[in-house]
Amino acid sequence: MGVGSCLPPRPVANEELAERLGRPPEWIFQRSGIRSRHVVEPGTTSGDLAVEAGREALSRSAVGDVGAVVVATTSPDRPCPGTAPSVAARLGMTGVTALDVQAVCAGFVYALGVAQGLIAAGTVDSALVIGTDTLSLSVAPDDPTSMLFGDGAGAVVLRSGHCEEPGALGPCVLGSDGGGRDLITVRAGGSEERSQAGGAPADPYLRLEGREVFWRAVEHMGSASRAALDAAGWKPEEVDRIVAHQANARILTMLAQRLGVPADRALSNIEQVGNTSAASIPILLDHASRAGDLEPGHRLLLTAFGGGLTWGATTLVWPHLERSH
Repeated sequence: MGVGSCLPPRPVANEELAERLGRPPEWIFQRSGIRSRHVVEPGTTSGDLAVEAGREALSRSAVGDVGAVVVATTSPDRPCPGTAPSVAARLGMTGVTALDVQAVCAGFVYALGVAQGLIAAGTVDSALVIGTDTLSLSVAPDDPTSMLFGDGAGAVVLRSGHCEEPGALGPCVLGSDGGGRDLITVRAGGSEERSQAGGAPADPYLRLEGREVFWRAVEHMGSASRAALDAAGWKPEEVDRIVAHQANARILTMLAQRLGVPADRALSNIEQVGNTSAASIPILLDHASRAGDLEPGHRLLLTAFGGGLTWGATTLVWPHLERSH
């Protein structure tokens, strides 16, 4: 029923990272497809971005107050409590169902599945689903993978309805493989570290095994996407737009090739915003909607892959929404 997003005002171009990383700006672009990303200033949190994105999505919907707020994030404001209750309260919604979902870059698709289940079960009639992350605060400044990550938040408003209506979510196909947890991880800050009495402090930074993650992302987003298309009764050539997690431009190209969908149907804003983790898909939905790249009746495939390892996909027919300017 509504979509919105929020990017921090400060852009960071590759030229700003080049000297620190010891890599030329064009090398960064060739490896990632990213020329710039936005990062938060001191004092700005994931919750701050989530409130702004959620407020915009609500203002563009006809739903008003919602029954649940589901926040997907791997960079919460605090380890305890969750970020969602605070976001809900700041939006004037005290007393609603509010919870965090932690599935890293697949978090938004997981959160859609959670909200879909709450609505289908009759627990709530509507939900605000937000993906928000500030991973620029979690990466080591001298780690080359820090070039990938930007900050931001995106949100959508869901309501109960019928499966034939435009905007209705298809079945959410979700999966995980905890055996790959070390491929995308922050080792510090949890009970695993605290249980090691007298041990050396664990690594506090986000670490990513890029080569292995690349191939697993292609494999699992591909398989989840095919399952979601089968559940919707769609053939790959019937997909008008792929809205995939913006992890790496080369992953997006290879995913489209494997699915047999023309590459120009894979939407992308990674060049301007980088990898915004759980916020990636809703930010892209908002940007594409505002740019006119999403039209009512378009068949969309949403898919993502993240730490855990986790992955997921779902489908929908894009509805008529008010465009923000």
